[in-house]
Amino acid sequence: MKRTALLAVPLALLVPAVAVASSNNQVEISATPQPVEVVPLPCFPSGKLTLGMTNTGRKPTIADMRISGDSSLALSRHQFSSYLPVDQLVKAPLEITVPRGTAPATHDIDLSVGREHVSVPVTIKPVPARDNLLLGEQAVASSTNGDMKLCGGVDGNTDSAQWGASGWHDATKGVFPDTYGVDFVQPTTIGRVVVQTLDSAKYPAAVMGIRDFDVQVRTGSTWTTVGEFRDNVQGLLTVTFAPVAVDAVQLVIHDSNDHGYSRIIELEAYGN
Repeated sequence: MKRTALLAVPLALLVPAVAVASSNNQVEISATPQPVEVVPLPCFPSGKLTLGMTNTGRKPTIADMRISGDSSLALSRHQFSSYLPVDQLVKAPLEITVPRGTAPATHDIDLSVGREHVSVPVTIKPVPARDNLLLGEQAVASSTNGDMKLCGGVDGNTDSAQWGASGWHDATKGVFPDTYGVDFVQPTTIGRVVVQTLDSAKYPAAVMGIRDFDVQVRTGSTWTTVGEFRDNVQGLLTVTFAPVAVDAVQLVIHDSNDHGYSRIIELEAYGN
């Protein structure tokens, strides 16, 4: 019986011409800015790094950056993988937070690609004195839209023009009431609450802001309404009352001017 010879196909013809980054030193690592500073509050703006990988070889490559750090640091990612064209910087974000009560110290985050290593110092700062008693505290909400962050309404960013990068809105279109506020870890005395709803040239409060809402404070298990707003078309509103020690502050939003979503740029509270 006649045998048919098998044609051998060179393996190189089946594999794309992509170098393996872990076997050489052709990938440079970068991280900016340095050092990174973080504050141990649950909703305080996180420390932010921009990670970078640059392929200095002569062929495109695929690289995996491994990211590790001290157990007291919460990292938004532990790996950054990417296809790298030649001589092009490819970037990715890394956010760093630390739990409440973490002691001031400096720790390193280790970045590695193959045999390349970079250490980035992270400085944990003491909790700063704050006039705004809600800044960085743990936010709570009835729901949060997937495009936003729960902490967006207590992160200190009061610029409506940065809507999307900061701020909060709920996830239940046309369904009210919505709630947004802060739970304190211990009773805190407040006497003034400031509410900033979405109000920019592109998204004016009269069209997109919250319309009907109550400002409430909680002592023990009892909620007390300290401010009522109806038919609102303003972006900035303030309610003052006799200072009282409370366990929580919240907005109860009954309607918005577009009758769709509740949109908060920032919620603030002060002692007087």
